[in-house]
Amino acid sequence: MKDYQAKNIRNLTIVGHGSVGKTTLAEALLFTAGAIDRQGRVEDGQATMDYDPEETKRHISISAAMAPLEWKDTKVNLVDIPGYFDFAGEQVGPMTVCEGALITVGAVSGLDVGAEKAWAMCDKTHSARMIVVNKMDQENANFTKALGTITEKYGSHIAPIEVPIIENGKFTGVVCVLENKAFTGEGKTLKAIDIPADLAGEVEAAREAIMEAAAGAEDELMEKYFEEGELSPEEMMHGLRKGIEDGSVVPVVCCSSVTRIGLAKLLDNIIDLMPSPAGKALEGVNPRTGDAVERVCADDQPFSARVFKTMADPFVGKLSLLKITSGTLDGSTQLYNVNAEKTEKPGTIYILKGKQQSTTQKVCAGDLCALAKLQSLATGNTLCDQNNPVQFPDMEFPAPNISKAVYAKKAGEEDKIFSGMNRLMEEDPTIRVEKNVETAESVLSGIGEMAIDVVAAKLASKFKVECVLQDPKIPYRESIRKPIDVQGRHKKQSGGHGQFGDVKIKFRPNDDPNDTEFHFVDSVVGGTVPRQYIPAVEKGLIDNIKHGVLAGFPVVGLTAELYDGGYHPVDSSEMAFKTAARLAFKQLVNASPVLLEPIYHVEVDVPDANVGDIYGDISKRRGRILGSEKVGDLQRVIGEAPLSEMFKYATDLRSMTQGRGSFTMKFERYEEVPANDAKKVIEAYKAEEEDDD
Repeated sequence: MKDYQAKNIRNLTIVGHGSVGKTTLAEALLFTAGAIDRQGRVEDGQATMDYDPEETKRHISISAAMAPLEWKDTKVNLVDIPGYFDFAGEQVGPMTVCEGALITVGAVSGLDVGAEKAWAMCDKTHSARMIVVNKMDQENANFTKALGTITEKYGSHIAPIEVPIIENGKFTGVVCVLENKAFTGEGKTLKAIDIPADLAGEVEAAREAIMEAAAGAEDELMEKYFEEGELSPEEMMHGLRKGIEDGSVVPVVCCSSVTRIGLAKLLDNIIDLMPSPAGKALEGVNPRTGDAVERVCADDQPFSARVFKTMADPFVGKLSLLKITSGTLDGSTQLYNVNAEKTEKPGTIYILKGKQQSTTQKVCAGDLCALAKLQSLATGNTLCDQNNPVQFPDMEFPAPNISKAVYAKKAGEEDKIFSGMNRLMEEDPTIRVEKNVETAESVLSGIGEMAIDVVAAKLASKFKVECVLQDPKIPYRESIRKPIDVQGRHKKQSGGHGQFGDVKIKFRPNDDPNDTEFHFVDSVVGGTVPRQYIPAVEKGLIDNIKHGVLAGFPVVGLTAELYDGGYHPVDSSEMAFKTAARLAFKQLVNASPVLLEPIYHVEVDVPDANVGDIYGDISKRRGRILGSEKVGDLQRVIGEAPLSEMFKYATDLRSMTQGRGSFTMKFERYEEVPANDAKKVIEAYKAEEEDDD
């Protein structure tokens, strides 16, 4: 493939809901353009973009994948994005660097949640968009109905530039409204025909919608349209291009990726209407001075690039996918990684077509490529010329919202598991692995149960190590309700020196209920406990508050006042007084001990129609509602709930809102566990202790 200048490049993501045919559309476009020799099927595990073993097994896309094609002296870089919400992080990098998006919807289903989320992401990343109504070959396909669902949501933005031709109930071609021509045939085998008479009214209505949309993109065009009621084809095209680039106009086309009808015209529309990266200015900062700087997408600018995805392979190593934002890249380019403050040499430069890697000597501004085995590079990093430094904004990835504790299936393989997970975290920035110091568990977090299951499956397939996933342990606490005055007396005589320590301690809850610290008060008078042993008493108590008397959880909000005791001039020792302190501590079982649980502040963003469901659901989770507020088009429900009730919330919320809802959680405080629930926790703890014995 030859080197392409930025003006002859189109970078496009293919986005939308799961199972609307995005990967099949990418495959069909590649085949139509001659980039691949045959059109593989997702169901057969033969699609170019779905090559990971987990993708071929599950018949869904899990990772973003890229492939280029050539059409009319233009290079089109396609990036296929997973549609399932568990893998939403995969869209962030590609949509941040690609100028355009093909939002794919089904001809039967119409506008769905995945398309709405893709639209919102286009708004966030300032991506031009084109809506592709796919699966026109299916029974019950209805372009008019699908278009209606889109127009109802997005109104005047929408410009249908194609009308489908249906003959005897079958999709056979498209009318290109801009050209005022009709075409039948599959792939690039097109046959021009007269516009069917029964479509004349629909074509004219589409033409009026296009003209209005084009006029709205520029004041001069709007004035002419108002005055004359008409725009020339050249003016319509100019207005469309401008509106598509700034997001005010979204063209709609139709096709079938299975029969490949409409795909040649889709490629034509991509070339004619979607923006190139040429001349685009990207703002950043000079990392040395903090001053604002920008890079214009042109070959004669200083080199800069962004890492938009990382792929980890146990054999090949790390593969970093780049967008060249300015300048050119070749084997002699010095790559300064601003984020890591390290300089790297590019080595071999690859162009990816799914899993296939071909080498190239040079990549121009605006193009996509890949580099291997550059250890300092991570997703979101900025690369640049060290003498002309720039750092582009960080990419914002969705926060994990579901967690599982990870255990090695075979003893002794813990290190292999965590080594593998660290490699997989390089691939997916939405994955976190953290060691919980309190529970001694390693906790894997992601943005969906399927995402976590895929991590476990990849550990087995890529790194040959199996893990077990469980719900994480809750970091409960214990405290006491009432003061208690106790004595701890340790006396042991077994020949030679004995052991003796005697302490009298008043335990009480802290005066401030928000004070969770442990306080030790020395009130000893008259030397009943010698000064040299008092630190041992305090140390003995500090050691023991880590394991409470109810269920072995740390004790909080406790004051211990040592006020009296006794000693033996020969047999007393620090160890004896530590033991006496432990014996005193165990008597907290008589101080009305209580179990405390972590309470989290929860904010849930949902459509208005789901607010009642969220109120009821949080109440069922022993939570409380604090209020709500409007945030954009959504309602934000604010509440609190126990952590123990929130492990499956990400999945349940998705079900309640058809994927439209999202939430965040942060630790707020500890509260007493209701008696019935506390009893279950304590019984489970005791059963676990017996099993360990």
